Amino acid sequence: KKGQIRGADRSDGRSEPPQNRRLCPTAVRCQNLGSSWKPWWPKTENRPGRVRRPSQTATRVRSFLPTAKVTCGGRAGRSLLSVQAELGCCLPALTCLSAPARYHLTQLFENDRHFSHLSTLEKEMAFRTEMGLYYSYYKTIIEAPSFLDGLHTVMNDRLTEFPLVINTLQRFNLYPEVVLASWYRMYTGVMGYFGIPTKTCWSVNRGEGLTPVDSCEGLGDPAYFYVTWVFLLNGLMMSLFFVFGAYLSGSRLGGVVTAMCFFFNHGESTRVMWTPPLRESFAYPFLVLQMLLLTYILRRTAVVALGVSNLCFMLPWQFAQFVLLTQVASLFASYILGYLAATKMQTILVTHMVTLAVCFILMFGNSMLLTSFYASSLVSIWVMEPFLMMLNRVSCLSPNDGPSLPPQVMQVLAWVVSTVLLKFLLSTVLCASDDAHISALIKSKFMSYKDFHTLMYTCAAEFDFLEWEVMLCGKTVCVCVCVCVCVTACELLSLQLVYHSLQLLAFAILAILIMRLKLFLTPHMCIMASLVCSKQLFGWIGDKVKHQMAVFVLLALMAVQGVANLQAQWAIIGEFSNLPQEELLDWIQENTDPNAVFAGAMPTMASVKLSTGRPIVNHPHYEDAGLRSRTKLVYSMYSRMSGETVKRNLMKLGVNFFVLEDSWCTRRTRPGCSMPEIWDVEDPQNVAKIPLCTHMSRNSQPHFITVFSNDVYKVLQVPRAAKDLR
Repeated sequence: KKGQIRGADRSDGRSEPPQNRRLCPTAVRCQNLGSSWKPWWPKTENRPGRVRRPSQTATRVRSFLPTAKVTCGGRAGRSLLSVQAELGCCLPALTCLSAPARYHLTQLFENDRHFSHLSTLEKEMAFRTEMGLYYSYYKTIIEAPSFLDGLHTVMNDRLTEFPLVINTLQRFNLYPEVVLASWYRMYTGVMGYFGIPTKTCWSVNRGEGLTPVDSCEGLGDPAYFYVTWVFLLNGLMMSLFFVFGAYLSGSRLGGVVTAMCFFFNHGESTRVMWTPPLRESFAYPFLVLQMLLLTYILRRTAVVALGVSNLCFMLPWQFAQFVLLTQVASLFASYILGYLAATKMQTILVTHMVTLAVCFILMFGNSMLLTSFYASSLVSIWVMEPFLMMLNRVSCLSPNDGPSLPPQVMQVLAWVVSTVLLKFLLSTVLCASDDAHISALIKSKFMSYKDFHTLMYTCAAEFDFLEWEVMLCGKTVCVCVCVCVCVTACELLSLQLVYHSLQLLAFAILAILIMRLKLFLTPHMCIMASLVCSKQLFGWIGDKVKHQMAVFVLLALMAVQGVANLQAQWAIIGEFSNLPQEELLDWIQENTDPNAVFAGAMPTMASVKLSTGRPIVNHPHYEDAGLRSRTKLVYSMYSRMSGETVKRNLMKLGVNFFVLEDSWCTRRTRPGCSMPEIWDVEDPQNVAKIPLCTHMSRNSQPHFITVFSNDVYKVLQVPRAAKDLR
């Protein structure tokens, strides 16, 4: 319904807290009384209670940067040019296809948050949890005296895990923020040198007795610059989908089918329009490019382009190694089935290994890369490959005319066992346990195993199993198309079809185990759907006209549910508002020392660091063993332990203030998933006691002192008296 706020429409299954949203059933036309400039951002109408007036401060008008010609040189450029030559199209024309996708993303984002009318603080609060953490480093670099000063600050960070000094480039895959911050500084520097205004500022009356705030638009605004590039990158991804579908099917109509499938299932294919700063927003477009180039390499050779796209995919996202593991597994299966030549398999392996080494260097020796299953699988195949070739020769010379399945099964088992053994050997030698929670999470999917860190994942809806209704809803026709393609392809198997079928199977397994990973499955189903336009597979339908008519009928059937899906997205009209958190951040900014150390729920700590610059001891980036241990100590506030024990835990971390949220004490997504119940698994001896957070919400004495309180947040000061240290 119009005005409905997003809930289940999110592809990750999450929804914003009710206090963060306001329904906007009606609208009032917004007018800029001080300028005739029309903003570049896709505008929505004003929400009730928010009226814009020209700012009394200096108002600047945004100006567009001139476009530049970009040429691709070397093998990477030649491989891309070869792809477009075979399609009979040019890159400028494909770039035009990205404009509707970019507009669609920006419009959804604007409709959801009313981003154009938010103050700087509200824009920062809109980047919740991990998003706020990543954006804070972008903010640090652009506000530093120079780019190198900002880079040095994020590489020697004392605010994120106080009192530790960490290299955030090594830990958090922050190269997108570094690149965007450098571009922003260059852009504002050039525009300032020539005296060209870059943004327009407004005074926004928020109504409801709230004070007016200043809101700015244009590329000169840091948040606008940031999200603009995210949406531009993901808009270009639509052109890649078109090229991918057209190249795989051998028909431009196949590209249309892939693009339309992606649009029709947009809510199940991506969440970039709701969460721009997440790592997948930067990395996934490069995965699509990498798979397209890999498809090209399976016919020809363009390893440099593959390596570059591999690197661009791995640098922004810590999860890339698991996706590439499925790719290596699919290629290895194609190899042992006899579809992929040994020389080409070796070439691809070397490319992956070189890319991994370069990424390891650029990530300043991130041990999680070397101890990953991905790295172990590459080494295992490289070592096993000569023995596999020998085994194949023996099988060919053997007089046994029976099926060749047993040797293939043995090869797969040998690869799996050697990969697992090598991974745990490397983890033991390097004393690395950063990805131990991944193994525990997988174990919990098939066994009754559970611990504190595993429950922190499995109690979230996005890490649950994929529901069958989700698979059917909105993608029924697409699923049928993929099934028909796979069945038909059994008669005309080729290397490309074998690889993509195996890759689709791998993505399906990931999505079934963890619902959040359906962002890999749905787009790949759309790519496979392009094969309905393949003459080699569906030439039996008839001549070209009949074949195309059948495809258009299929698109019409898809459009029935697809258009309904799009209308549901377009109907999301809301406005970001989180007054309790705004009060909290304002109080921290005005009433605490700049060196005061804070602890609390991970999402809230990201906002505290971003908007106030105060040191924190825990944060939402959970892929580090030390951080998981620190978070467990902080979350003991929501256990049934004694107040004295929890206070000692906080003092051990050097905490001055704890931000208590009652919702974390009482919220229960399902049985066994409230924070006190999660702690019962780790602390069974205190099961019968009342949770400490319940006591603290009533009276924080004698262990803590309440210094701030509103409807959602309560700030507890940790006393530093000498007697408390005994």
